[in-house]
Amino acid sequence: MIGSLGGPEIFLILVIALIVFGPRKLPEIGKSVGKMLAEFRKASNDFKRTIEEEVEADKLKDLASPAAAEPPHAPPPAAPPVIEADPRALHQGPPPIEPK
Repeated sequence: MIGSLGGPEIFLILVIALIVFGPRKLPEIGKSVGKMLAEFRKASNDFKRTIEEEVEADKLKDLASPAAAEPPHAPPPAAPPVIEADPRALHQGPPPIEPK
C-alpha cells in the first residue's frame, strides 16, 4: 500500500498530520500506529500458521485412514464376447463356383 505512494505524497501526508495533530501529539500517534500494525501482522501470521497446520493435519489424516491404505478394488475382467455362428452358414458348405 505504501509502496504505491511516492516521496511527495508521503511528505504531504506528514505535513497535514503535523498541522492537524501538532508536534507534541504526532510521536504518540506514530507509536500507536506502529504498535497496531505490528499486532495486526502478528495476528495475520498466527492465522496463516494455524490454517497451514490444519491443512497439513488433514493431509496426514487422509494418508493414515484405512480407506486410503487399501487400493480401490478393480472390477473383475470382462468375459470375452460370445460370437454365435449362423447355423445355416455351418451346413451350407463352400460357395458354388461359377463358370467363366
